[in-house]
Amino acid sequence: MTLISKTLAAAALAAVLAAGVAHAADPAAVQAGSYKLETGHARILFAVSHMGLSTWYGDFSGATGSLTLDPKNPAAAALDVSIPVASVTTTNTVLDGELKSPMFFDAPQFPTITFKSTKVTVTGPDTAKVTGDLTFHGVTKPVTLDATFKAAAPNAMTKAYTVGFEVKGALKRSDYGVKTYLPVIGDDVDLTISAPFELKK
Repeated sequence: MTLISKTLAAAALAAVLAAGVAHAADPAAVQAGSYKLETGHARILFAVSHMGLSTWYGDFSGATGSLTLDPKNPAAAALDVSIPVASVTTTNTVLDGELKSPMFFDAPQFPTITFKSTKVTVTGPDTAKVTGDLTFHGVTKPVTLDATFKAAAPNAMTKAYTVGFEVKGALKRSDYGVKTYLPVIGDDVDLTISAPFELKK
């Protein structure tokens, strides 16, 4: 492929991408319906204090879930997500093994983390508080997450109509019976979640 051809191809791709997101930022324009979590691009990142000297990060992948959404009645939205505990990963394979073991999350006994919404409170044009039941390590407790609408449009690569959110939250791991190395390793866990959902066909 010549330089000119490569340039034209890049320009064409850029035009397709731009067209795919040109109208994406208006929450009122989102298509109503039932959505499924786009597992390949969903990410659940957690952060915890490490000895008060640094922040330690890890994440989960492979999450699945569903979202029922109507932009005319966002408070009626319903969310149900399942996360495989064994997917937890950090930059340290030894720690990964410890996290999966009974020392921390105990993936063999508690293989799944689930969140099921019970209430959605709209807080702004593109924000909402999503309250639901979080089941983790065999314990179920209510948690409220802050969700921000990012965009909605056909995916320029797959053509699947997709709506995306960024979600923030926090919890105390001791509330769920995970107390190893407290207080040297922090109790407060901050969550950042990237959540793209594809409209079901």
